[in-house]
Amino acid sequence: MAYLEIFLIQIILLILFLVLLAPKNRQLLPWNWPFVRVMPTMYLKSHEIYDKITEILAENKSTVLFKTSWFTKTDILVTSDPANAHHVMSSNFSIYQRGSEFRNVFDFLGQAVFSKDLEEWREEKKFTHAFFRENQYHESVPKIVHQTLEKALIPVLDHTSQQNQELDLQSLFNRFMLDATCLLAAGFDAGSLRVGFPECPLLDAMDDIAEAVFYRHILPERVWKLQRWLRVGKEKKMAEASNTFNRILSDNVSKKKHELATDDQETGDGTFDVLKFYLKEAAINTGNKGAQKHDDKGFLAANLMTLLFAGRDTSAALLTCALCESLRLFPPGPFLLRVPNEQDVLPSGHKVDQTTKVMLCSYAMGRTREIWGDDCGEFRPERWIMEKGGTKHVASNIFLAFSSGPWTCPGRELAFTRMKAVAATVVHNYRVHVVEGQTVCPSISAILTMKHGLKATVSTDGCRSSIYLLYSIFSP
Repeated sequence: MAYLEIFLIQIILLILFLVLLAPKNRQLLPWNWPFVRVMPTMYLKSHEIYDKITEILAENKSTVLFKTSWFTKTDILVTSDPANAHHVMSSNFSIYQRGSEFRNVFDFLGQAVFSKDLEEWREEKKFTHAFFRENQYHESVPKIVHQTLEKALIPVLDHTSQQNQELDLQSLFNRFMLDATCLLAAGFDAGSLRVGFPECPLLDAMDDIAEAVFYRHILPERVWKLQRWLRVGKEKKMAEASNTFNRILSDNVSKKKHELATDDQETGDGTFDVLKFYLKEAAINTGNKGAQKHDDKGFLAANLMTLLFAGRDTSAALLTCALCESLRLFPPGPFLLRVPNEQDVLPSGHKVDQTTKVMLCSYAMGRTREIWGDDCGEFRPERWIMEKGGTKHVASNIFLAFSSGPWTCPGRELAFTRMKAVAATVVHNYRVHVVEGQTVCPSISAILTMKHGLKATVSTDGCRSSIYLLYSIFSP
């Protein structure tokens, strides 16, 4: 079913509602509903959806209620108010869960920690943080980044420079992060970042899934579930991509379990990965039911999938500009979704309950004049530098790139470490020239990326000392 047809069907339903069901008092007719205003953009110019929402929020004191319950049984409250964000993510976080609809949207993740609510999530969080505290993890990160730079990124950039070719920087960084994340998460190299950008089923599957997830967020659940049942449109691509993803990751889980079963010593180059950590925890804690499920192939594959999305898509999206300022204007995750499990009142005065989805719009928050000043729409990296030097730190409730409160992403420091390593390598060794005249606009995806990529050319001055810069980056 085409999205234009879906849009027309919803327009017809809305007209029928207004004519047949709405009260006679025309002042109560919802001609100015924010939902009505955003519908054309949602289906006809979906790449402009975040700018349209930002515009509507600016006109409504940073919080607006989209009355959609007449059709979808739930309303959507969208907010970029820092007080609301702190309330939802920190001070009252136990009330605001991901919810059943969130789990439905991300059903392809199965048993993954990402899709769980508070109690289950708390238990799994212990294992996640334990991994990041492991000495072997801290020893492995520099090795993995060094390997991916030296054997993948630099050869590709050198070849492009020597051949005087154009290069898609977004694809370059996507492939770099995918390979680095596969090594850290599961101990295998996806091999996507090579000269000529070879086909990579894992990469294509991730792109198809991210696009389908975006439409699952904007379409009524009954519509995309019908598409899934009929196996048409984005849902057909979602099913095929999920099968590809699960097959690759399940095969890797089986291989890793076999390696550990036949050799008690560290194998390969001595690097330490998430999959190995989970399997060893399960072997050590044989009487612990929570640890035992870490030996389940479905659980492991689902969590590896989550790590690949978190490590590839979000970090790669940032590398196309500076870091913090890019995160402010173009957060890889442009919104966070929560559903209250009881009635509550937000600091803005809006009442919510179990039939309300609360959407924190980090994209709009980064463009809010009351937070960032009159130049909020400008790219000014210097706003992050303090007068006496050093990086300015801001509260997480106004800078949601890595979430906030107890939900804060544990891989934040890893993300910055990898981004700094790539930035140091590229800036020190190459001159990057963005190709003029290209169209740059957001893609239709749950991850904020560029629809057509970012074409550029690179040239080199012959220096090859950037690898040694990594040691200063990783040193205490």
